[in-house]
Amino acid sequence: MAKITDKIAALPQDATFFSLEFFPPKTQIGFSNLQDRLQRMAQTLRPLFVNVTWGAGGCTASRSLELAEICQRQLGLTTCLHLTCTNMKRKVVDEALREAKIMGVRNILALRGDPPRREEYRFDTEDGEEEEEVKKNNEEFVWATDLVRYIRDKYGDFFCIGVAAYPEGHSDESHPREQSYENDLPYLIEKVRAGADFLVTQFFFDAHAYTSFEKMLREHESGVFRNIPVIPGLLPIQNYQILKRTSKLAHCRIPPGLLETLDPIKADDEVVKRKGIDALCEIIREIQAVNCSGPRGFHFYTLNLEKVVGSILEESSLIPPEPPAGDEPDSAIDDSPAATEGINGTTQKILNGIPQIRKLSDLPSSRRPSMTSNHLTSSHRSSSPGPQTLNPTNNTTINIPSREATWDDFPNGRFGDARSPAFGTPVSYSPYSLPCTPAQARSLWGEPTTPAAITNLFTNHLSGEAPTQLPWSDDSSPSLSPETALIRDHLLTLTTIRNWWTIASQPAVDGLPSTDPTHGWGPAKGFVFQKPFVEFFCPFSDWETLLRPYLQSSAISPEVSWYAGTASGAFESSNESKEVVHAVTWGSFLGKEIMTATMVEEVSFRQWCEEAFGRWEEWARCCREGEARGFLRRMREGVVLVNVIGHEYRTGEGERLWELLREVVGNVGFGQANGVDGKGEPDGKAG
Repeated sequence: MAKITDKIAALPQDATFFSLEFFPPKTQIGFSNLQDRLQRMAQTLRPLFVNVTWGAGGCTASRSLELAEICQRQLGLTTCLHLTCTNMKRKVVDEALREAKIMGVRNILALRGDPPRREEYRFDTEDGEEEEEVKKNNEEFVWATDLVRYIRDKYGDFFCIGVAAYPEGHSDESHPREQSYENDLPYLIEKVRAGADFLVTQFFFDAHAYTSFEKMLREHESGVFRNIPVIPGLLPIQNYQILKRTSKLAHCRIPPGLLETLDPIKADDEVVKRKGIDALCEIIREIQAVNCSGPRGFHFYTLNLEKVVGSILEESSLIPPEPPAGDEPDSAIDDSPAATEGINGTTQKILNGIPQIRKLSDLPSSRRPSMTSNHLTSSHRSSSPGPQTLNPTNNTTINIPSREATWDDFPNGRFGDARSPAFGTPVSYSPYSLPCTPAQARSLWGEPTTPAAITNLFTNHLSGEAPTQLPWSDDSSPSLSPETALIRDHLLTLTTIRNWWTIASQPAVDGLPSTDPTHGWGPAKGFVFQKPFVEFFCPFSDWETLLRPYLQSSAISPEVSWYAGTASGAFESSNESKEVVHAVTWGSFLGKEIMTATMVEEVSFRQWCEEAFGRWEEWARCCREGEARGFLRRMREGVVLVNVIGHEYRTGEGERLWELLREVVGNVGFGQANGVDGKGEPDGKAG
């Protein structure tokens, strides 16, 4: 039940330490696998403490508390629970603090969370009335300072409270014109004076920006920062696309030299990781070279992955020695067992940043690394080695990288492996976050009141015109990816003729070189393959009367697989078993196993359905006009999300999926059975 500040104070003055941050996985199996990962990392890396994130508005409250309890009570790790206060009911804050105290979690990172949006972001009940409780809470908790004061007033000194700091400044807007730590300083002073005990910074890649920031704090005339622990936040570079996306959303500057290093190799995740490890180690060295009045700490945003973090810690000599025999880990209950054994009774050590298994009985098989592939974002693939199946005799001593540590080492996005703890890696920890602020959403997409207006947004986007970003995008780009441009006409056909709004797709690829400028990914001297697929919203009546019967017909069903889901949670697919996994992007590389980079499966599709339909609601809340809000909510209820995978990908056969869809699109003329009634709205409701 230790406080973070007490643990730091107990260290030698010249010591170094680190902490690790994790988020609650989106799937239950991912959550289970994270427990195994946490146990390994606790044993082999030995962080001073761990952080558990809290979703915006309390959207991950139960899972965050569950994960915090596992870390604190089961694994004996000193745990810091994140807690936000805006756009959230006060009773959720009270419940979280009460549960944390019961669990023995004595450390809270008090955050504001998403800015209050009483005017520009509407919280409506199903009856259309604003939630008075949320509104009242936003009046009580406007800033993180209010949450710090609230915790201190209610719990005294029981909790050790941390707050966020921003070496490069903080901004609520995705494209800020001005941001600087000088503008933030009065708020940071208030947070410390309200009772904050330590600071954790936003991640950065410019070491000079951090050291200048820390120097300013230590020398500030107020004196409030003279002795308070300041822990710099570091984001390990997992791949080029996540680096660009997260740095944009966090308003974090990427030094030109780092971009120049990564840009030529951005398609090869393995090389990007290696260069990223070097870059982070250099940042650590630069910070360590600056005099520090006490122990020097580093906070790592792990994204629930371990190999890169382990490599950075090992190469920077940050991993502490094993504690003397008999030392017990921090625990909330006196009789909780110390986590001293590895999974399945194995013992572990670190080699090249990877926890090593020295005694193996069983290792997981059929686990696949993966990456996002979405026509609304830049094309990107993983270059991870695939899983190995190992069946050594029990108690056989071997020395290989643990597959538990590396099987999902490459970031898992929308089309990733739902079994991975990193599946659906959040950048804002909000399940329904639009890729922009409400004001920007209105500027980009307006406040539509007809299906034709939405169709125009999609056709303009596909044609290379504004908007460059749609509600289901995670990034904005001035143009479509070259890969998507190859199937632009097919996507426009679905969109313009039938109001089928495409949000993800890819063409067929049959053994092109991995260095191909359009489709290539992974190491050189390889070959890449893709099955074509497309994902889109279509009117419910189109699905019921036209598309589903067509896909289920005996002539068509052998050629495709499909998934379909609705806002109400209804789901169906062509698969006989929910365990079926469709690999739609894979590669063969010299000296490596077959690599599966993109897959579609039931668990991940169901999770994405929840998020995709949630973004309709987010869009509606951004609208100021009641007519537009009502229309978008009716559309949300009146469409089906469909994913269709074509199995023909060989040269000369790759157009087959698009031929099949053109055939069904042309079965009925536009305006007759296209799911739109005389008012231009869906004439069926998804159930």
